[in-house]
Amino acid sequence: MADGYDATSTITIEAPREEVWRVLLDPAAVKEYMFGTDLETSWAVGGQIRWRGVWKDKPFEDHGVILEVDAPARLVFTHFSPLSGDEDVPENHHTLTWTLDDTGPATTVLTLRQSNNTTPEAAEHSRRMWDQLVATVKQIAERG
Repeated sequence: MADGYDATSTITIEAPREEVWRVLLDPAAVKEYMFGTDLETSWAVGGQIRWRGVWKDKPFEDHGVILEVDAPARLVFTHFSPLSGDEDVPENHHTLTWTLDDTGPATTVLTLRQSNNTTPEAAEHSRRMWDQLVATVKQIAERG
């Protein structure tokens, strides 16, 4: 898989790292922050991850593979969406890397990096989408 361009979103969350981690993996929270999709995964390294939803009245299923789970610090998986219009081949899959860093007893910096965007414009489009997503993760984690 080529590296391409990265899209990175970072946010500071007033919640302990363990709470932010819980939000990232909880199917009900995922549905809220991942644009209404239903999550299916075991979170086992090498296992599948799937998000099912509806976009503009059309059902879709995004998918990927879990690459790394280092609770509560780092989560890495691949991601492909048929909504991209691209062919479903490994070189068109992105890698999403979530890192959680403590900056205090109840403060976490969450960073989401999406690699393998094909152009700077595609990376910028993804960054704007991920900025919305991490802001929703922040809202969920801070309300407990």
